[in-house]
Amino acid sequence: MQTGNKESAVKGSGRRGRGGRGAGRREKPEYDQKLLDLARVTRVVKGGRRFRFRATIVIGNRKGKVGVGVAKGSDVSNAIQKAFASAKKNLVSVPLMGGSIAHAVAGKYGSAKVLLKPATAGRGLIAGGAVRAVMDLLGIKDIVTKSLGSSNKLNVAQATLVALATLKNVAEPVAEVAPVKAETPETKKEEAPTEAVKA
Repeated sequence: MQTGNKESAVKGSGRRGRGGRGAGRREKPEYDQKLLDLARVTRVVKGGRRFRFRATIVIGNRKGKVGVGVAKGSDVSNAIQKAFASAKKNLVSVPLMGGSIAHAVAGKYGSAKVLLKPATAGRGLIAGGAVRAVMDLLGIKDIVTKSLGSSNKLNVAQATLVALATLKNVAEPVAEVAPVKAETPETKKEEAPTEAVKA
């Protein structure tokens, strides 16, 4: 009888419950996500109404990559999973300058317009709504933004991505332009005799 108790005690020690050994070893996901909007949409059919859920989600790694996804599903968790997959396909890589962007940009999507301006270190994340969610998951800490036009969360988020996609990396060398010689009265006088000789 004693041997049976010992065996059961040994087997019981290997269980992984709430306070087990593997409880604290949860892997951090590659992308953080934030739910922007969750709406119940209705489709009217012959037999009545069909209800579904539409999820708008923003994902980012806080290191210069961000994406926005929209999807519908029969339940909330299904819609969120589909939106996450959609956002992963539409990721945008943004060149960051410290905790801000390199230069001012503007983006337009539908009737939503967004203006983004770089800020000095310590200024903070001056943004609201969908723009703030995108900037936070992108990894920007200092920026000044202004949302103009429509306040639709999806359109504002897409306008922000359009603006970020137009950002240029200032560190990249700019193509050199050949210098143009300016004509002065002295150069004109020198060129005049040569033309006369040719004639």
